[in-house]
Amino acid sequence: MSNTAQIGVTGLAVMGRNLARNFARNGYTVALHNRTAARTHALVEQFGDEGDFIAAESAENFVAALERPRRLVIMVKAGDPTDAVIKEFAPLLEEGDMIIDGGNAHFADTRRREKELREQGIHFVGTGISGGEEGALNGPSIMPGGSKESYASLGPMLEKISAKAKDGAPCVTHVGPDGAGHFVKMAHNGIEYADMQLIGEAYQLLRDVAGYSPTQIADIFRTWNEGRLDSYLIDITAEVLSHVDAATGKPFVDVVLDQAEQKGTGRWTVQIALDLGVPVSGIAEAVFARSVSGHADLRESSRHLAGPTARTLGKDEAAAFADRVEQALYASKIVSYTQGFHEIAAGSEEYGWNVDLGKVAAIWRGGCIIRAAFLDRITGAYEAQPQLPSLLADKDFADEIAAAQDDWRDVVAAAVTQGVPTPGFAAALAYYDSLRAERLPAALTQGQRDYFGAHTYHRTDREGTFHTLWGGDKTEIES
Repeated sequence: MSNTAQIGVTGLAVMGRNLARNFARNGYTVALHNRTAARTHALVEQFGDEGDFIAAESAENFVAALERPRRLVIMVKAGDPTDAVIKEFAPLLEEGDMIIDGGNAHFADTRRREKELREQGIHFVGTGISGGEEGALNGPSIMPGGSKESYASLGPMLEKISAKAKDGAPCVTHVGPDGAGHFVKMAHNGIEYADMQLIGEAYQLLRDVAGYSPTQIADIFRTWNEGRLDSYLIDITAEVLSHVDAATGKPFVDVVLDQAEQKGTGRWTVQIALDLGVPVSGIAEAVFARSVSGHADLRESSRHLAGPTARTLGKDEAAAFADRVEQALYASKIVSYTQGFHEIAAGSEEYGWNVDLGKVAAIWRGGCIIRAAFLDRITGAYEAQPQLPSLLADKDFADEIAAAQDDWRDVVAAAVTQGVPTPGFAAALAYYDSLRAERLPAALTQGQRDYFGAHTYHRTDREGTFHTLWGGDKTEIES
């Protein structure tokens, strides 16, 4: 066993523990530290045969065990706990050392921390890590920000422990400076929220409109997973739907409380999109759908509200409807990714990060929660046209949605007719129609704003800013 470690991990809950084991399995000596020393020693006792670990009970011993430049990975809760750990360790580090934050930090906090530590000569690397506990152990998708200098030292290690795409490429890239890594991870999670909501809506439609059982729906999802919808989330959805509760013998999905929780990254995606003026309506509806599900009292008090008379489809009709749902799900998923990449592009421009969208798509092809077969095509689209304004501007994706749109509209119409809530499908379709519309009612909105607030407007036929004297003779003046 080496007396010095190439990397250290502090914070040994499930994610931190598995990430430390991943480094050790890949041949690195890993220093371990936890606020509770018993957890540190338990990891060594249980998994010490997987590689070389150095257990440290104090911050001083932990830092002393790291080779220069020191690489210190923080795996603690975002917010104040992260600041507390930085405050504890930063005074023990030297110029050129690195602190890597692998938690789900808000990118604005990462920008602040990076600036503060840069002034001390310490590299702060805000790093998005996706893949859950399994990914942390076996290979996650990794989204590091920070300086180019830090990535030159840290990058090869991250590439070694990361997931690998089918072509063998490591699912990690230097996203950009300061908070770029955590921003991209935030957008990733926003897409994840939308993806899960859309899959949930597809399930609800197949059950309530087509009349399929959870087991039958699981089989449908398995079939879909063999085609263009091939993805991790579709795969696990089939597993969840086919699972039977041991205690009751009922479908597992029927004994789980229908109140979805969230940890904040989806909400941040929507909040930041509003700040940037980027429409992420599909992601927003997914966040709000979770919020609605959690308001149990509100839902209970609304059970009396009238709805349409439900009609379950016949066998042949149900099969045809399931095919249409697949079209709607695929088209809506493309819209979700379109919105997420648009937000990344806007954030990159706002903060001067120069994020390569093709490389982002490429590192999401393996390890992460939203990994999907069509990310290969998204990668190709951005590689072919780095300035692509939208995924919907790519001819192949545009053609696919054109082919899907009639079924997509039929599914949304059926949902409305049958009273099945599908905010994700409907929002995605509205976004699509808004982009392709020659004129939007925003012209009327501008007229209203000018009427009640003299907010002015622009004309289509000549340059300038104008105001109509609505309270007078309605003449127009140039503002």
